[in-house]
Amino acid sequence: QVQLVESGGGLVQPGGSLRLSCAASGSAFRPMVMGWYRQAPGKQRDLVALITIGEITTYEDSVKGRFTISRDNAKNTVYLQMNSLRPEDTAVYYCHARVYSANYWGQGTQVTVSS
Repeated sequence: QVQLVESGGGLVQPGGSLRLSCAASGSAFRPMVMGWYRQAPGKQRDLVALITIGEITTYEDSVKGRFTISRDNAKNTVYLQMNSLRPEDTAVYYCHARVYSANYWGQGTQVTVSS
């Protein structure tokens, strides 16, 4: 069983920055894919960004150029650097990891962008 522990959410003003972290533990195998999803109130959970073990990245269109996903394979940790934050980025952000065919989720961390 893989556990994902997220940190780094909070309240930030528009134009500000936050960095999310997610550490995976409990598996002898490194996650093939790690990523971040977000869910705003009343909306579905959507992909924000993902990164493969070979560090190939994918971004949702609205965050391209503002968010950067990275990972430290030695620590089984994925990061999401979020710059130029907008009010529409407000959501609960969930870490995701895939180990072979199994999918795991973190508990979520709130990101609120407001003045």
